[in-house]
Amino acid sequence: MRSRAEVDATLQTAKLNPAELLPAVHCLSFGPQAGAGECCLLQLEPGLCAELEAGHSLVIRGEKDEQAVLCSKDKTYDMKIADTSNMLLFIPGCKTPEQLNADQASCDIIHSQIAGFSNNYWELRRCRPKLKKLRKLLMEDPYEGPDSRKDQTLTFSKYTTEDLLSLIQASEEEILHQLQVIDACKIEGYWRILEFDYEMKLLNHVTQLIDSESWSLSKVPLRTCLEELVSLEPTEMIEHILLSYGRKYIDDAGEVYFEMHEDKICRAIAQMLLQNAVKFNLSEFQEVWQQSVPEGMTARLDQLKGLALVDKTSRPETIFLLKVEDLPEDNQERFNSLFSIREKWTESDITPYIQDLCAEKQTVGALLTKYARSSMQNGVRVYNSRRPIS
Repeated sequence: MRSRAEVDATLQTAKLNPAELLPAVHCLSFGPQAGAGECCLLQLEPGLCAELEAGHSLVIRGEKDEQAVLCSKDKTYDMKIADTSNMLLFIPGCKTPEQLNADQASCDIIHSQIAGFSNNYWELRRCRPKLKKLRKLLMEDPYEGPDSRKDQTLTFSKYTTEDLLSLIQASEEEILHQLQVIDACKIEGYWRILEFDYEMKLLNHVTQLIDSESWSLSKVPLRTCLEELVSLEPTEMIEHILLSYGRKYIDDAGEVYFEMHEDKICRAIAQMLLQNAVKFNLSEFQEVWQQSVPEGMTARLDQLKGLALVDKTSRPETIFLLKVEDLPEDNQERFNSLFSIREKWTESDITPYIQDLCAEKQTVGALLTKYARSSMQNGVRVYNSRRPIS
């Protein structure tokens, strides 16, 4: 324990003027259990700090072969260790200069014990949720309908919300939003994706009913759909397909209707036509596609962004299936994959395949600047790889 005289002598040796300092002095000593590695420091932005103070939880997610991420209720953060040249001390009950100023009764010598110390801390950086694994898990056992023998044998894993929260590196809100994006549905408490042929079978039931009843595509009645199709498929599957391909609303009389999404229906039919062909003559495809969509709908190539790619250099022009969800999640791997498919891309062609890589406030142009090299070809700006593609 230091005395006031010892403190004053130390100040004199250090050539510090006591009049320029607060009268209170912290005298530090290491506690019996003090050591490095016993505690971890986490640097938080004000919003996350407020969440913790409000009693909410932050969760670290990741399996053994994955880089850990930290998740709040609605955001995901990369975690990286940052070293500091100054040793950081953990001192329970330590008072700040502001607190000492407010407490005039403070003893001018305060003896404090150091409980631990560290030379680094965890730094958080907002990142994209890692959601590709979500579709991969659910596609292990796509739902083929109530009569499927495969579904009755239970040979594959099925996943509840809690299972997905423990396996997917994303916040709860991001996971639930993505489940909506990929049109997953809950069946007997498990999240499932419909097998594509079964999904198209359900959609075909609905579009044929719309056609036979001469309904407007903007006013499809839920109750009548369920009554007419209940003998063919479970009502929850009919309602799910309406939710996937339409917008639900209630009219003034309280009846539930759906406004069907033309672009999404045309896109699904295009996928059905393209999935069994390596390449398709573009003009022939457009003709067959338009004949296949429900009456009153117009098939357009801009509906296929991120689903199919047109090759304008071939003669005749061709189109082939290229789904953005089948591409790698890592930025560099995604660009490598795209440049192995096509050496040079226009910005309009490549944008649907990299837009989901953009971080918060990042543009497609910034991504292209980092991962691609631009040049002019026949008056059109094109992008190719910055590195050799094997």
